[in-house]
Amino acid sequence: MILHLVALDSWLREPDRPYAPASLAEDGFVHCSPDEAVTLAVAEAFYRDTTGPLMVLLIDEEELDHPVRWEAADPVPPPGVAADTLFPHVYGRINRTAVTGMLEVERDAEGRPLRLTPWS
Repeated sequence: MILHLVALDSWLREPDRPYAPASLAEDGFVHCSPDEAVTLAVAEAFYRDTTGPLMVLLIDEEELDHPVRWEAADPVPPPGVAADTLFPHVYGRINRTAVTGMLEVERDAEGRPLRLTPWS
C-alpha cells in the first residue's frame, strides 16, 4: 500500500476519470509516500496551507495501470524523514480502482498535521 496526499475537492473533481494531479504534468509522476510517518512529514512540509479537508489515498500498487518506481527525494526529503528514504512515484494517472480507501489528515488550528483518521 502506498499513500498519496490530496485535497478532497481535487479528488472529487472528476470522479469518472483517472486521477491526475498537477505533479504528473510538472514532474512526470504522481508523488506518493511509503507510510504514515512520511505522509505526515510531507503534509507538514508542503500542505499546511491547503484549505478544506486533506485526504490520503490508500493505493494498492499492484492494481495500478502504470508503473511505480521507488526513488530518492530530489533534492532532499522533507524535515524529519531519513535521507535514504525511497518514495514511490507513479508514472501515470491513478486509476480509481487501485484506491482501496481514504484517510483524513487531522490538523490543528495552524494547519499542522496531527494524525491520519478514518474518513467516512
